[in-house]
Amino acid sequence: MRHALLFSVFVIASCGLAYELIAGALSSYLLGDSVMQFSTVIGTYLFAMGAGSWLSKYITRDLIGRFIQIELMVGLLGGFSAVGLFMVFIWLSAPFKLVLYLVVFGVGVLVGLEIPLVMRILKRELAFKDLVSQVLTFDYLGALAVSILFPLILAPYLGMVRTGLLFGLLNVAVALWAVHLFREQLPARRSLLLQSWTVFGVLTAGFAGAGQLTSLAETHLYADEIVHAESTPYQRIVVTRWRDDLRLFLNGNLQFSSHDEYRYHEALVHPGLAALPGAQRVLVLGGGDGLAVREILKYPQVESITLVDLDPAMTNLFSTAPALVALNQGALGSERVKVVNADALQWLEESRDYFDFIVIDFPDPSNFALGKLYSAAFYRLIEKRLSANGLLVVQSTSPLYARQSFWCVVTTLESVGFKTAPYHAQVPSFGEWGYIIAGRQAFTPATIDATKTRYLTPETLPGLFAFPADMGRIPAEINQLNNQVLVRYFESEWRKVIR
Repeated sequence: MRHALLFSVFVIASCGLAYELIAGALSSYLLGDSVMQFSTVIGTYLFAMGAGSWLSKYITRDLIGRFIQIELMVGLLGGFSAVGLFMVFIWLSAPFKLVLYLVVFGVGVLVGLEIPLVMRILKRELAFKDLVSQVLTFDYLGALAVSILFPLILAPYLGMVRTGLLFGLLNVAVALWAVHLFREQLPARRSLLLQSWTVFGVLTAGFAGAGQLTSLAETHLYADEIVHAESTPYQRIVVTRWRDDLRLFLNGNLQFSSHDEYRYHEALVHPGLAALPGAQRVLVLGGGDGLAVREILKYPQVESITLVDLDPAMTNLFSTAPALVALNQGALGSERVKVVNADALQWLEESRDYFDFIVIDFPDPSNFALGKLYSAAFYRLIEKRLSANGLLVVQSTSPLYARQSFWCVVTTLESVGFKTAPYHAQVPSFGEWGYIIAGRQAFTPATIDATKTRYLTPETLPGLFAFPADMGRIPAEINQLNNQVLVRYFESEWRKVIR
């Protein structure tokens, strides 16, 4: 019996941490500002656990029966927390934060009740010092197991909804095991069995229909038909279609619309590459959709293109899905293109190759994992891989909507010795969008070959480098790895734009 209860401690600790991680990850995914979300969720959860531990002293009778019922309540509330929060965000966006913290607090209180009850049940068999040490040992081991499994297996392969429901079922399994284990000591055994199997059935039905629940939620989150959706260890990839318009979303953020992506990618590639008639080796960091590569392939003097993208699911999707391959014109299948799936920062540290032109096409710095790819340390690695007369170009968010963020990237590039040439282009899906060309020498725009472009012309190119007063340069700090000031700028500025 003792070992069974200690194993139950392992399971319930795993479940408790899983619900906490789901709430933190989901709020970060939906609201951004990952540090703020995880900090407040963890703080609320720990406070609630303390409150639950304090409240446990008022449970004085039928400890085993109350423990079983608490397990069922945790299983229901925690199990359906992800899908519930997702639905609230989509249909009732205003009270989402209130509901989020109420759910976190509720789960925390119930989890806080669990361990003190288990310890009081076990105290008849263990001395106090053994009781505390063994219970806490299994509690911490359960937390460790989930902290490893959640980012590596559970979230990427099961998704938030199924992960929550799975741990809800584990809580119910503990309840059922406790009913069996203490069957002789439970006067209301039949009632507890009925409650347990009812909750088990509800959670099982939820798990079986998790795909439909997720699809229903995403159908309301995205305005158009979803033609592809998958969760990877790195991100949630969704492709939608409305008539002939394909749109890519990563973690809910629009990456391109097929109606105007050519404007974005022409502006990203051609101003810099047109000024390097001798460029032979090109590096693309990010850009797993192959659309920047498509533009680079229009230059016959380019002999090789190395594309480094973290997520193999992205490059595989844009190498095999017919509509997406048509959009990038089969760029990722070109003999001149080498696709590498790796973390860009680690890959740069290990690389010994030099490149004449480097395209940095990462998502916006909305979190610290992305912010490091806009840091001075990252740009120092880039400088080591750039040939003597080479150039690099960085997509740098909107100089209109995120003005200080844009000029922060400029300041950071200049801090490592680059001379910069900031410019901007109008992309209807995003509005005014910013880019920065950088190199060891001052950049002089060259004539664009209009046969290679639909948007850029020799006449319009010079205007891209002129900034109106409301987008002009303003002071900004250098984005260092240890402060990630760019992420704070970005979140603060875009919060004023996105409702």
